[in-house]
Amino acid sequence: MAERGQLPPAAKRLCCRPGYGSACRPGQRAGGAGPGSGALCAGPSSAAAAAALGLLPLGKTQSPESLLDIAARKVAEKWPFQRVEERFERIPEPVQRRIVYWSFPRSEREICMYSSFNTGADDPAAAAGGVATAPGGAADPAADENRLPFRRGIALLDGGCVDNVLQVGFHLSGTVTEPAMQSEPETVCNVAISFDRCKITSVTCSCGNKDIFYCAHVVALSLYRIRKPDQVKLHLPISETLFQMNRDQLQKFVQYLITVHHTEVLPTAQKLADEILSQNSEINQVHGAPDPTAGASIDDENCWHLDEEQVQEQVKLFLSQGGYHGSGKQLNLLFAKVREMLKMRDSNGARMLTLITEQFMADPRLSLWRQQGTAMTDKYRQLWDELDSSNRPHRTVFTRAIEACDLHWQDSHLQHIISSDLYTNYCYHDDTENLLFDSQGWPLWHEHVPTACARVDALRSHGYPREALRLAIAIVNTLRRQQQKQLEMFRAQKKELLHRGVTSITNLEGWVGHPLDPIGTLFSSLMEACRVDDESFHGFSDFTDHVGQCKSLEYHHLPAHKLFEEGESYLTLAVEVALMGLGQQRIMPDGLYAQEKVCRNEEQLISKLQEIELDDTLVKIFRKQAVFLLEAGPYSGLGEVIHRESVPMHTFAKYLFTSLLPHDAELAYKTALRAMRLLVLESTAPSGDMSRPHHIASVVPNRYPRWFTLSHIESQQCELASTMLTAAKGDVRKLETVLESIQKNIHSSSHIFKLAQDAFKIATLLDSLPDITLLKVSLELGLQVMRMTLSTLNWRRREMVRWLVTCATEVGVYALDSIMQNWFTLFTPTEATSIVATTVMSNSTIVRLHLDCHQQEKLASSARTLALQCAMKDPQNCALSALTLCEKDHIAFETAYQIVLDAATTGMSYSQLFTIARYMEHRGYPMRAYKLATLAMTHLNLSYNQDTHPAINDVLWACALSHSLGKNELAAIIPLVVKSVKCATVLSDILRRCTLTTPGMVGLHGRRNSGKLMSLDKAPLRQLLDATIGAYINTTHSRLTHISPRHYSEFIEFLSKARETFLMAHDGHIQFTQFIDNLKQIYKGKKKLMMLVRERFG
Repeated sequence: MAERGQLPPAAKRLCCRPGYGSACRPGQRAGGAGPGSGALCAGPSSAAAAAALGLLPLGKTQSPESLLDIAARKVAEKWPFQRVEERFERIPEPVQRRIVYWSFPRSEREICMYSSFNTGADDPAAAAGGVATAPGGAADPAADENRLPFRRGIALLDGGCVDNVLQVGFHLSGTVTEPAMQSEPETVCNVAISFDRCKITSVTCSCGNKDIFYCAHVVALSLYRIRKPDQVKLHLPISETLFQMNRDQLQKFVQYLITVHHTEVLPTAQKLADEILSQNSEINQVHGAPDPTAGASIDDENCWHLDEEQVQEQVKLFLSQGGYHGSGKQLNLLFAKVREMLKMRDSNGARMLTLITEQFMADPRLSLWRQQGTAMTDKYRQLWDELDSSNRPHRTVFTRAIEACDLHWQDSHLQHIISSDLYTNYCYHDDTENLLFDSQGWPLWHEHVPTACARVDALRSHGYPREALRLAIAIVNTLRRQQQKQLEMFRAQKKELLHRGVTSITNLEGWVGHPLDPIGTLFSSLMEACRVDDESFHGFSDFTDHVGQCKSLEYHHLPAHKLFEEGESYLTLAVEVALMGLGQQRIMPDGLYAQEKVCRNEEQLISKLQEIELDDTLVKIFRKQAVFLLEAGPYSGLGEVIHRESVPMHTFAKYLFTSLLPHDAELAYKTALRAMRLLVLESTAPSGDMSRPHHIASVVPNRYPRWFTLSHIESQQCELASTMLTAAKGDVRKLETVLESIQKNIHSSSHIFKLAQDAFKIATLLDSLPDITLLKVSLELGLQVMRMTLSTLNWRRREMVRWLVTCATEVGVYALDSIMQNWFTLFTPTEATSIVATTVMSNSTIVRLHLDCHQQEKLASSARTLALQCAMKDPQNCALSALTLCEKDHIAFETAYQIVLDAATTGMSYSQLFTIARYMEHRGYPMRAYKLATLAMTHLNLSYNQDTHPAINDVLWACALSHSLGKNELAAIIPLVVKSVKCATVLSDILRRCTLTTPGMVGLHGRRNSGKLMSLDKAPLRQLLDATIGAYINTTHSRLTHISPRHYSEFIEFLSKARETFLMAHDGHIQFTQFIDNLKQIYKGKKKLMMLVRERFG
């Protein structure tokens, strides 16, 4: 904050004598002190001074203050010193000293306010934790507190780092030593402070740090002067000392001053001397000379020093950070500082807000967006509560500011309300809409509720808490009376409205989430009045001991105010108005930020309510408001018929439910069940939507509106349902009612699945027997999830299916049987066979359920039926599972096998058929495996270059199986292999395997084979040999088409393998020689390659 290393600003007022050599001048100080004399800043008695400063509790001073000190203190607070000089012809020096003494600030609270983001006036826990925020946005108050300038200043003072403290008139100076750190040496900072009328008006420090607030060194020096005034030397303003010097003394004084500081002041001294010696210079046209220690002139503004340039720079920096999470938080802290200053009636609050606003308006992006026709972004809407452009009247923060300018406080009724606790009128007439008093004679205040509450906030913010409280009580009484009238109006029209199913929105601007936060303002004002701290502050010195401490707060029913009914208190009013605001039916606003603010403010208000311990008095308030909300129709978010786009009540209802449950369970459930609905997700809008006011009508009826917070709202709906399920454990009727509400109102499968899991966990707690009713609820919810996600993609589907089987197992065997019999409405064929039926048939399930043989067979029968049905519907994916599940039942197994055969020609791939064929062989059905393998071969096609194809192993296995069965089976499959496989290496591998061993001893039809190796000159191997040689020839030509030199050696090895196959034929040598000669002729251009061929093959 301090302009580090700069000279103090020039004094504004000029000090002079009316004539040189005069004995005295108007306002001259009279007294017995000689030139340069000094005195300690002690008062008439140290105890009296300490008490006045707050160092001792009031009433504990050892002697009364003198009249001089009382008068000097008041003058020092109110009068600029120039006015004192002009008002009195002679001012005795003791009087001057006491005025100068008392002109320094006496309260540490202001010092703290100007050296940290929060003094803790409203929230002790946040007293010092707001200024330093981690890059991620999270703050560690314990770690950050010690880095605050105020806290560091106290540490420096307590550490004895303040020295050379001198007060000359209205100027305080001293040095503050910053102790050496690990990486930095000890430094001495020179600090200078000017003050006027108990306010610091300027500060300078040589520490080089720039910030909005005072540095720790300024804090340390200021607190030294406040806490140790008797240790500070006090001198009158320097001009007074100079007045008492003769010419020789003045010359000596100036020369010594220049000598001591010649390097700094000599150029300035020479310049001033030249100007003084020039008769026409500007300096000689002015009477007198400035004195920075002489105090304020009459025209000087009396305000605390605020570094306006730093405020602007900080705001500009925050805005430039764009999406950085912490920047918005820092700006909010600045706004909080504005409010804090206003509450202290500090004029800098308004000035700081002006500077912030000007910086916003100067942001270059605004003009750019205006040129591009872009609306204000959410970033700025967060900071200014800007409402997005929509069909509604466009009301921005600036609109509200302009409207606020038209507000006045001259209304006599309003003046009476805020000025007296005794303003009543018992002449009650209930025949007008806007009565000034209610039936109890208490004042009412009829005004747009947010505007009325803004008045309360303004009074609080500007330091008028009692006035704010009186107006808040009048507003709450007005709201309660309106609430009763609304209930009566609805009851008169209830039949007609419910018959038509029509509702209307009575409040287009909801009170919770409103930019002016009307309910939060009323609640905070009333709660402050009933807050009792664990200890009170007796003086400002104690204040610094409590800054940063999180003190426990208790809220009490304080003695009744005159305007309360019997048993009412500030606390009951605060709770009641919060419940009224939270339960108000209001339209969901447009835009992301506005919707987030509705959720955030609701949760903040509920969080504050949860800090209050409910007693019998408050429970009555809860009952009263819950009943009203259920019966108040369009005025309540819990009315029987609500608007489709009404803000949901789930979060609020959950709080009501948990609060009422121990006292009135029926009312708690009735309230929570009513709140479960979420009409915005209904497929068709109720007829009541047609009554929507035209300026907020949907463009396309029955379309989902843009609710950006919908996922959060649905999660809150789920939380409400889970809370009810937990509470209803053991109560069959309530569980059924809650289940019905969930099935009717929750539209998200993931949330229903979460509820099903929650119910399952609650029902199967380890320390109690399973709750079968809650288990059935869990199962019902799980079944609903299965139906909802059956035809949609859901990455958790497999987890859901497994969980459902587990849940059904806990419920019992009839539940498992039921889900298998109705599998087609719950599962895909693959899920039903691979997960459901397989799990049901596992040993672990049988053991878990303690099934007897009859029950096991019944489950197995259902599983086999399911498996066959799934295999018919999806043979590709279910056939193998069906065969596995049916293998213990001959008829079922044969049926499953036939399904595979029927599907083999059209619906199944070679890989599926090979898999089933291997299964058949493994189960001891080699002929069936052979049959399926031949069917698989008809679907296969391997080209010449697919020598790593995954089906190669299946082909080799199929040939090995055929070879093992006999010559006839091998003869039958070889033509299929020749037709399907064009890869030479695969064919040669098959050929070699067939020539190494004799075919199986038992062939088809039971005929025995000879046991001799099969000849390559006869079928079927001759056909395979020819196909293999042909494949090598074709592959060779294909490879030579695009061969590169780096593949030459690999190609030579390939030809070597080809020669081995050629030589298996009786004329193979001749064929291979002709083949090589042919290559030499065709590819003679590839000289290097052909040379390698000749070297290897001749």
